[in-house]
Amino acid sequence: MSVKKNVAFIGLGTMGYPMAGHLSRSSLFNLKVFNRSPQKATAWSKEYEGEVSSSIKEAVMDADFVVTCTGRDEDMMEIVFAEQGMIAHLKKGSILIDHTTTSYKLAKHLNESLAAKGVSFIDAPVSGGEAGAINGVLSVMAGGIKGVLDESEALINTYSKNVTFMGESGKGQLAKMVNQICIAGLLQGLSEGLLFAEAENLDMTSLLSAISGGAAQSWQMVNRAETMHQREFDFGFAIKWMVKDLGYCIDQSSSNNSNLEFTKEVYDRYVNLMDKGHTYSDTSALMLFDDLNK
Repeated sequence: MSVKKNVAFIGLGTMGYPMAGHLSRSSLFNLKVFNRSPQKATAWSKEYEGEVSSSIKEAVMDADFVVTCTGRDEDMMEIVFAEQGMIAHLKKGSILIDHTTTSYKLAKHLNESLAAKGVSFIDAPVSGGEAGAINGVLSVMAGGIKGVLDESEALINTYSKNVTFMGESGKGQLAKMVNQICIAGLLQGLSEGLLFAEAENLDMTSLLSAISGGAAQSWQMVNRAETMHQREFDFGFAIKWMVKDLGYCIDQSSSNNSNLEFTKEVYDRYVNLMDKGHTYSDTSALMLFDDLNK
């Protein structure tokens, strides 16, 4: 009988909360969780099995795997490198799996810093949104050492439907950047198409039935077109996070000389929507830009 591995899950936000919940149901792991806002950890413990730690040190010191799922670069810098951070307490030979969408530079920095402590690192941003996390069907893009990912896959599979190895450290984050660049373009195109359809008074049900089975079909069309038409945006992936992600994409493009002119335009539109009160609206609220800027 195999010995259970110890896992620390850090970050119980919109994504991390259900991801840790799925992990808690596995018979393969002993789970500890930590959240900087203790109220969320308390709520989580009432819903799932797992030990709530009072500090990062307590959570990670005996962990074979540490899983992080936070908001941005600054959050990861704090929980890893700050005075109360984890780097001094990680067990040699352990593995840190970071599901945060971060910059490429931070992923490389984390990998190098952790390697110096004898800790392996996988940058593993996810796609699928809150619904994917709740349903345990996230897509994971992973960078690092293939053998380390193989060792981690049983854990990651508790909340994902597929895990794709992208190559060396940082390549997971680069793949997520491509994902976000593509989504930005899809949503801008979908917004313009729907506004055109409305201007021509086309029947939206018939239209979407006609085009969603053809070459224009996308996840965004299937899952967002109807709510966009109804102007419903109080759910989904908040604009503030897309602005953060696209900012990383634009910064990275300066080092590889790629042209993200269209992505920059969509980024500017999202910043404009945040200024007009849509910070927490779904990214499909891009459709509101013209009306709000007449």
